[in-house]
Amino acid sequence: MNRSHWRKLAALSVVASISTCHAADPVMLGKEPLTAGIAGEGAVDLPTIRSWLAEPKNHLPLQIELPEGLAAGKDAVWVPEDNPMTRAKIELGRQLYFDRRLSKGNQVSCADCHHPANAYGRGTQFGVGIEGQLGGRNSPVSFNRILSSIQFWDGRAASLEEQAKGPIANPIEMGNTHEAVVQMLKVNPVYREQFVKVFQREPNIDDVARAIATFERALVTGPSPYDANEPLRRFEEAFAEQLEDMETFAEEQPEQVDRYRKLQIVAAARPMSESAKRGRELFFSAKTNCTACHVGANFSDEKYHNLGVGMESDKPDLGRYVITKNEADKGAFKTPTLRNIAFSGPYMHDGSQKTLMEVVEWYAKGGHPNPYLSEKVKKLDLTQEDKDDLVAFMESLTGELPAVEEGRLPE
Repeated sequence: MNRSHWRKLAALSVVASISTCHAADPVMLGKEPLTAGIAGEGAVDLPTIRSWLAEPKNHLPLQIELPEGLAAGKDAVWVPEDNPMTRAKIELGRQLYFDRRLSKGNQVSCADCHHPANAYGRGTQFGVGIEGQLGGRNSPVSFNRILSSIQFWDGRAASLEEQAKGPIANPIEMGNTHEAVVQMLKVNPVYREQFVKVFQREPNIDDVARAIATFERALVTGPSPYDANEPLRRFEEAFAEQLEDMETFAEEQPEQVDRYRKLQIVAAARPMSESAKRGRELFFSAKTNCTACHVGANFSDEKYHNLGVGMESDKPDLGRYVITKNEADKGAFKTPTLRNIAFSGPYMHDGSQKTLMEVVEWYAKGGHPNPYLSEKVKKLDLTQEDKDDLVAFMESLTGELPAVEEGRLPE
């Protein structure tokens, strides 16, 4: 019996084991250590990966739940039918995400532009690829992408899978070829074993992209001070009259008072400053109209807008227009999430604004006038306290990211 036949039998054995298991229990992204790597230290060797892959639960399609805050956006979750999330696929994607062997000369990995230490951005104005080459745009964050299908500042990738393939072959990013990457994976026994077990076939570039995309979908922001305080704020607004007489309220509606006390405890554990609370009122007001674009659980409409950024140039980056050829899309770029925005600067598609205060100032002045400026961008009558409060509110949108193992790659 040849080696190929043995591999097929092994893959069928794993599938058969999975079919005898019950459906996977719901998994809360960010809670279970899906991105924390295989237990142990050092490089992942063949015996280790074989033992781990032999566990049927690692191949079960996961029933995904989102953490508090993001959970309100569950209807926007987008996972392709042909690429369900499993623990084994997330782990394979994690390894690929941090492995510089995917680039020419082993120089950079996906993480070099989207690094955990920089809130999955990079902290540089532009992305930096092989041989120190600079890209033309700021590195967007790679968390909370499970709530979006179309990717990149200009939306040129229809999915995370498509997005994952692009940088590998881009000459100023990873500078490799898809063929070279696939060959490297085929001759690496640890990687090859995983592809055969996870996808039931030899490594190929589409499955590389599927694995990386699955890992990225597991990266979500946890509850923020805003998420902890918003239920309390809504309760106090709904029961404002009753709360003026707590004694009577407790006698007539003890269950509501009990709920109120619990909400207070949750909010106290992750407090918002008074400045952030004022900023919240401004953010959601008609005065600033911030929610015209930064809306929903992820604070992004996932659409494209011209804010005037970079439009003073003789040859401005035309953004979405390059993809659609629609005149109205000139200079339009995708609305980024505001979650964890305090740690993902510099800001805007060109990284031209270093601080959140600069961003607020830009909106306050009405952006940069140009024929394609979004009608949603208008001058704002803001005091310095207003601006400080808006920054404080955006800082209150910070939540913990899942623990992730950056090393522990195949030997």
